[in-house]
Amino acid sequence: MSLLKKFATVASGTLMSRILGFTREMLMAAALGTGPVADAFNAAFRFPNTFRRLFAEGAFNAAFVPLFAKEIEANGIDGARRFAEEVFGVLFSVLLALTILLELSMPLLVQYVIAPGFAGDATKYDMTVSLAIIMFPYLMCMSLGAMMAGMLNSLHRYFAAAIAPVFLNVILIGVLAYAWYRGADGLTVGYALAWGVLAAGVVQLAIVWVAVRDAGASIGFRRPRLTPGVKRLLVLALPAAITGGITQINLLINTAIATGKDGAVAALAYADRIYQLPLGVVGIAVAIVLLPELSRALRSGNEVEASNLQNRSVEFTLFLTLPAAAALFVMSEPIVRLLYERGNFSPEATAIVADVLAIYGLALPAFVLIKAFLPGFFAREDTRTPMIFAGVSVVVNVSLALTLFPHLAETGIATAEAVAGWVNAALLFGMLVWRGHWGRDLPLLTRIPRLALAAVLMGAAIWYAVDWLSVPLGSASPLWTQAGTLAAIVFGAMLLYFVLAFASGGADIGLVRRSMRRRSTSGPTEPSPDP
Repeated sequence: MSLLKKFATVASGTLMSRILGFTREMLMAAALGTGPVADAFNAAFRFPNTFRRLFAEGAFNAAFVPLFAKEIEANGIDGARRFAEEVFGVLFSVLLALTILLELSMPLLVQYVIAPGFAGDATKYDMTVSLAIIMFPYLMCMSLGAMMAGMLNSLHRYFAAAIAPVFLNVILIGVLAYAWYRGADGLTVGYALAWGVLAAGVVQLAIVWVAVRDAGASIGFRRPRLTPGVKRLLVLALPAAITGGITQINLLINTAIATGKDGAVAALAYADRIYQLPLGVVGIAVAIVLLPELSRALRSGNEVEASNLQNRSVEFTLFLTLPAAAALFVMSEPIVRLLYERGNFSPEATAIVADVLAIYGLALPAFVLIKAFLPGFFAREDTRTPMIFAGVSVVVNVSLALTLFPHLAETGIATAEAVAGWVNAALLFGMLVWRGHWGRDLPLLTRIPRLALAAVLMGAAIWYAVDWLSVPLGSASPLWTQAGTLAAIVFGAMLLYFVLAFASGGADIGLVRRSMRRRSTSGPTEPSPDP
């Protein structure tokens, strides 16, 4: 299976999840707007979701995948299964203890960590505590699921792990649709969504567990012991968790800061959902596929192939994210209006969320590049260096957020996130170059400015089109008119960008496909990839 096909496999599942996520957010916006229930739900959900990405996805994609892949090559599937069972026993025990401890501490956590700004509003504070207690076990389900997803990725079975997150949105859409049908009030909707999150965690864990069993690598429970393999994983996992989840660390801190203004938490969450589409489809797909591929190339001593994998991945991500960033920056308001402005979501809320989204658009290439740069460290079992850079990024983010929030509110927090993202990306790239882990690629260096120019020209064309078509894009126009007009602008912009990119030599899809075409050369103990 070529690298492009692997990217497409992961991206397709992520794309489906993000599209359904849009549907979920549209229904939530109509039902809750940016009111107190929306603030409480988003703040409560951010907590287990942040822990999931810190100690599950970040840690295991960065630390578990290379070690599990090494066990496959050294000791076959049986050896890798034994290692996975050792890890599972420790992980399950730690997660169970952590869940019980944090459930009992939830009132204090909400008051001092999750939402300190809600302490003065007893109703919102109590609601946030209750919703967080209901949803926190989601962390345990998703952490165990992330470990099994790492096993599947190492076995070249990407589809089940990519499709499992879809069910969170499917279940929450079902909850919102049923609540709308029954005419439920906002508070009832909030609690129903919290129980839906917990149910989704159980379903997603079941999906990847079945997929691992079908892959011939099913695992059982072992008494938790700190074996040498587990110790090595823990040494790598802690800094990897911090590094891989740096965006989530910043979001958690920014959520706490944003609780100082009514509606700010919900506004940031709605904007985040939109820009997560290109970030998830491109950035996360590249990161998931690139890490095991890069680890395999380095273990075989093929530095040339490793360098080519990194360069082509960056070229691929920039080719898709630069135009997305330009589009989000110049047409954020009609996008937000189309997706959210109905029911309890007002035109004033549209303007606020659009400003945040435009800033996130400028940060999008940085967040995607971080995803592409991190495997260059993790594949070499270096999780300490990215952790240091992540720490610098957090300091930049918190300092700017605290400085700008009193003056710019939500847009100040978004600006802090954007600057921190670019600082992190620059530090990671600079260190890869300095260590000689990033091979100089003249075609890549000449194509990036051309791709950037094509994206800028496309952005200018979109700006003029949005201004010219302001009436059909306005809130007074019917929904179908807004959707048709926006779709026409997007289609025309895509056509213009591709013409400019290929005509200028910024893109050469034939070269990219040839460079990234790579088939598995693993031994007979390794299961075949998904069809």
